[in-house]
Amino acid sequence: MYRIGHDRALVQTTDFFTPIVDDPFSYGQIAAANALSDVYAMGGRPLTALNIIGVPVDLVPPEAIREILRGGALKIRQAKCTLLGGHTIKNPEPIYGLAVTGLVSPRRMLTNAGARPGDALVLTKPLGTGIVTTGIKRGLTTAVLERKVIAIMARLNDAGPEVAERGWARAAVDVTGFGLLGHLDAMVRASRVGAEIEMRNVPSVSREVFDLIAAGCIPGGSRDNLAYAKDFVEWDRVSDAEKTLLADAQTSGGLLLCVPDRRLEAVLTLLKHLKTPCAAIIGRIVRSAKPKIRVSP
Repeated sequence: MYRIGHDRALVQTTDFFTPIVDDPFSYGQIAAANALSDVYAMGGRPLTALNIIGVPVDLVPPEAIREILRGGALKIRQAKCTLLGGHTIKNPEPIYGLAVTGLVSPRRMLTNAGARPGDALVLTKPLGTGIVTTGIKRGLTTAVLERKVIAIMARLNDAGPEVAERGWARAAVDVTGFGLLGHLDAMVRASRVGAEIEMRNVPSVSREVFDLIAAGCIPGGSRDNLAYAKDFVEWDRVSDAEKTLLADAQTSGGLLLCVPDRRLEAVLTLLKHLKTPCAAIIGRIVRSAKPKIRVSP
């Protein structure tokens, strides 16, 4: 974040990754939504974007490259953001993403350091996309589930500035590669608090996620996240599959908002109006001498 005036600051971020689905248009949408998400998570609004693309030109035809860029351009337009250009290089495997510049009010900006005891934890997208996309690569998922997960990942997190500009959240983070537990851990550490999660309130993209977990369809990043979580999570009668879901490495996941009780009803109403994939109250911020997370059934 770079302050350019009393009431304005720039948010600058970049993100890109290799394909996680076969369809190039869907890949472009997901990668662009993911890159835009970091601006939204701070309560900012995207202003301009630059394409970042690398391709093995002997393997990826020009038609596929056009579809990747078309998918990204669609999300940029939906974000009311301006595409200024970009840069393309030859690369052994495809990569695509964006460098994004946004605007935010320094007074309304959201970080992961403002959580306070009593705040509700509200999640705007269900978990399990990492598990499902691994299942897609292994040919273990249905076409219906694949379409559903692609739509969730391609959904913009544009609820962020709507909540932030109204002053209805104290802290926020987008849930991506470190999973829900990893990003919540960063939040409680930065805020010097603890957190409690009620597993029964945590949404998954589908019950099929647990079938995939049982079949061993778990990304390496999710396994690493779960191993790391043992240092800061206290488990209370939670199954191994549920633990895996909480640690699942998400691509273009939702926002995790810390909302004071007096604003909770308004935030849930707003999220419903904005048609976010979900608006789940999954737990609370609590007082704690150590930045611990407790997960109960």
